[in-house]
Amino acid sequence: MSNPVYGKQMKTSSKATANSTSMLLWSLSIGLILFLLWSAFQVALFNGQLLQFEAPIYWAVVITTLLFILWVAIYFKRMKLETQQDWLKVAVILLPLTYVLSLINAASEYLANNMILIQSIYAMIFVMTMYLLQNNKINHIIQSSLIGIAYVIVGFGLLNWLGAFNFAGKLVGWFSAGVINGVYNQAIWNDSNGARLASVFQYPNTYAAFLMAFLFISIFSMIRSKRIITQLLHGFMLVPIILSLLLTLSRTGLVMLPIVFVILLLLLKPTKQILWFIYCAVSAIGTLLVLNPINTAGIELQKQFTGSLSAKSWAILIGASLVVALLCWAIQRFVAPMLEAKFQSWSARKASSVWIPLGSVVLTVVIAVLLLGTGVRNILPDSISTRLENINFQQHSVLERITFYKDATKLFADYPVIGAGGGAWTALYEKYQNNPYVSAQAHNFFMQYLVEVGLVGFLVFMAFILYVFYQYVRSYVRRNEEDRESHFVYFILSMSILVLSLLDFNMSYVFIGMLVFLGLGGMSAAIEPQPTRRLKMGEAAARGVYSIIAGIAIIVLLIVSVRFLQANHYAIEGNELARSSQDFRQIKAPLDKDLSIRSTHPDSLMLLASLYQQGYTQTKDEQFYTEAVQLLQRGLEAEPYNKSMVKQLIGIYELKGENDQAYTLRKEYASNYIWDMDWYEQLISRSFDLGYQALGQGDTTKKNAYFSSGIEAYQHVVDGVEHLKTLPKGQLQGQPFQVTPTMILNAGKMRYMSNDLPGATAVLKTGIAEDLTDATNREIARWYLASLKREFKLDEALYHKLIAISSSEADEIKRIAELTFN
Repeated sequence: MSNPVYGKQMKTSSKATANSTSMLLWSLSIGLILFLLWSAFQVALFNGQLLQFEAPIYWAVVITTLLFILWVAIYFKRMKLETQQDWLKVAVILLPLTYVLSLINAASEYLANNMILIQSIYAMIFVMTMYLLQNNKINHIIQSSLIGIAYVIVGFGLLNWLGAFNFAGKLVGWFSAGVINGVYNQAIWNDSNGARLASVFQYPNTYAAFLMAFLFISIFSMIRSKRIITQLLHGFMLVPIILSLLLTLSRTGLVMLPIVFVILLLLLKPTKQILWFIYCAVSAIGTLLVLNPINTAGIELQKQFTGSLSAKSWAILIGASLVVALLCWAIQRFVAPMLEAKFQSWSARKASSVWIPLGSVVLTVVIAVLLLGTGVRNILPDSISTRLENINFQQHSVLERITFYKDATKLFADYPVIGAGGGAWTALYEKYQNNPYVSAQAHNFFMQYLVEVGLVGFLVFMAFILYVFYQYVRSYVRRNEEDRESHFVYFILSMSILVLSLLDFNMSYVFIGMLVFLGLGGMSAAIEPQPTRRLKMGEAAARGVYSIIAGIAIIVLLIVSVRFLQANHYAIEGNELARSSQDFRQIKAPLDKDLSIRSTHPDSLMLLASLYQQGYTQTKDEQFYTEAVQLLQRGLEAEPYNKSMVKQLIGIYELKGENDQAYTLRKEYASNYIWDMDWYEQLISRSFDLGYQALGQGDTTKKNAYFSSGIEAYQHVVDGVEHLKTLPKGQLQGQPFQVTPTMILNAGKMRYMSNDLPGATAVLKTGIAEDLTDATNREIARWYLASLKREFKLDEALYHKLIAISSSEADEIKRIAELTFN
């Protein structure tokens, strides 16, 4: 009698376990969806390498780790390492590990650590979604949620474009870090091209990449769906998406869109290819009909909100979207079946999917010629027409990007094996740049990845993503239509963003990176599992090994991310107190707490050092000076290329009168900032001052050393100015870089005092100016005439012009000419 009872109990227990697992599974799925929605409105988790961007990224690490714990609880009993698909969850661990390896050469310990955390987010997202998306129901819900989040972002962007800044800010201000003073910061980006739509990203080009991916996802989902309401929804959103894409004024997006379109067409049957063309054409025409009024209204509403104009614009947009939605539904309902029947035999032929994409390339060329080379583009608003007109290989943004990539190869050549750590480009680009541009991003994800982790890490990454793409496409072509479509959204998502990332820094937004790895996880979920011949591990061993790895990762990530969140809180508190309080101890307390967790965090370290510097200035207490110097020296060990830190240390040395130490530091770091005009002007001035001081002390060796360094620095500037003349016509120089009168005066004096009279004359002559009322210009003329006098020469016109200003100048010229130097 006991057995039936036992059996009944076991059945109940089994059911309870299944329900428990199901609850965990739904909790994980819903948690992931909400996390993605939250992430989008945290400025898309931009890795901006500034204090203000830290906290949301650290919160993202915490949330992802907690979700990963749920995943382990759900899938622990099903963990195995038997197929190629299974081993991908091991392979993805190599991505953050290559960043850990690159810490050896890290140009910035702070930025490198942040990148390790970000890569860990990507690895966990990939593993979780690879398993989650094998469940058909979960797969459908996550796909629908992703599209829904995208539509929310599109609507949010248009709310801002049509003047509803405050309303949009109130909608998300209760949870978004991007809302400042009730308005989402830079949802509309303003630059020399005018207003540009950026939505949650604060950067139009990344928003364009996002829009392009979801434009194609919307078309695919509309064709795939059997439900009328779903078809109408996707059709309705086509106009807002294309409109938003055009309002970004992103040339990169417009250039790359046809490339992505053709790649996607290659994986579709001819009937679907034709439908894609039809829907793109219908939605594009609908967008063009409303583009001018909505573009104009948006620009006016940025300046002055008018309720009637905003309402009218929304009515136009909604009306056009409804018409396009109905047309798309009608096409899908009546035309699509006819096309399917007509092209059924053609679709069965080998390589039938190739011909239409080839034709689309020709069509793209024709459209490009019409838009770029004829007056057809005049149907577009002036802002968009101007952007199209400027698309060519000789315009500034193209030439500048090419320069970035060349400079990245120079950086890579110095760190070829394991790279220079996360954030390497930001830390090092000034050392390698071809001209004085300012760009903390390389504008190419792959080049930026290469310089961060070197050849080892880059090959690991490329092998990983190419393997996933290859296996997905291989599985895709073998499956029937329904199975193919189940995960194609993820292919569109990852491929679109990665292709766009060839020309921009989209992956610097962690939210975008998460979408890419979610897409890779979805593609991996669709790969046909093939048993591995050599790499095989029993279930118990696999569970043990992976659980140990996952357990260690979870513990480390939770501890580090929570501690970094605490540190970030203290750093922000210290910065706020520094603006509102004069109490040294009150400001110092939170900074000390931050540095007790992150001992070389640049923001807190430099702020605390400045407090000590102020203390020394006010009290002359040596302890303050020592503390400031030690702090900055410690910081430079971890952040050797942090310019602000170096300048602060130089300033403290000079404040104390330690001019030799300050000069040594300025000279040592000059090669890291080769286009910083102010740096070289100061270096040349200090070279003269210290050399002149050594001359007065009779120390010829020191004088020669200082003067040689100063003259070398001056020549560096002269050579740089000549180099800038070789830049292509369309490329902007960037920051100012020129030979200043102060540089010329000091360099001329150094040559003169080195008894190099021809050299002094040549240098000083380049600084002769018309305006001799300026003190520096007058002194250059004075020393120039003195140098000529020593060479038994005279510039009579300049001499008379100078003494006309002051008769005492004649005596000054004579006095300088009579000076002798050993």
